[in-house]
Parts: sequence; C-alpha cells; structure tokens
Amino acid sequence: MKDFTIDYVLRATWQAVARMYNEEAKQFNSTMAVGFTLLSIDPKTGTPSTALGPKMGMEATSLSRILKSMEQKGLIERKPNPEDGRGVLIHLTDFGLEKRKDSKDVVLRFNEVVRSELTEEQLKCFFEVMETINRLIGEKKIYN
Repeated sequence: MKDFTIDYVLRATWQAVARMYNEEAKQFNSTMAVGFTLLSIDPKTGTPSTALGPKMGMEATSLSRILKSMEQKGLIERKPNPEDGRGVLIHLTDFGLEKRKDSKDVVLRFNEVVRSELTEEQLKCFFEVMETINRLIGEKKIYN
C-alpha cells in the first residue's frame, strides 16, 4: 500500500465500505443511502428537511429522490415545522424506526469488528489523520 496515494486509499476503502453496506442493505430490501438517511433523522423530534442535506453531505436533488422513495415505502412522513411555517420536518414512522434500528445494528457491527482488530493507539492515529485531512480541506490549505 505504500506506493498508493492517500486519496486513492481513501477512495478505494470508502468504495469497499459502501459496497459492503449496500450488500447488507439488500437483505433488508434497502440501500446504504436509505440507511444513512434513517440514521440522520432525529428519531424523537424529526429533522428539518433543509438540515438533512448538509448533515449528510448530500446534494438537495439526490436527497429529494431518497426522501420521496422513503415516503413511498412508509419509512418517513413530512410534517409542518411548528417553529417555521414554511419549513418541513421529516419524521420517522414506526416502520422507519424499525428500519433505523436495523441500520444502526449494521453500523455498530462494522465498528465492533474493525475496533476488535485495532489497538487503541491505531484507532487514535486513524482519527487524528482523518481530522487533519478534514481540517486541511476545510481551511482550504490544499488548493486555494
């Protein structure tokens, strides 16, 4: 792996993780994107639709398609935001809450298995590297 660039390893690893999550999601008649959305919606108070895109790092058009599909499957419902008459809150239905639990279990299992293979020091280094990359990008220190 020492001959690969940092971005290559990040991209290849994320693609492998995404493939793995999508394969697992198929068993639940779902996708990784739906699972990620379920986990991003506050299960108690709902989440403003305008906050979901930035929270998930997703474009509005892609999110809009996912939300429409989730609504058709009975996973979510849209309700007026009582604090902002123009806004909409996305709430999980009972079925959505069940599927959210499935998604959470899948993510927790992934984390459990990976953590069992790494030392605390390796995990600490991993998170430090990821934080550094995110900081450099956020501060626009790579490309001005």
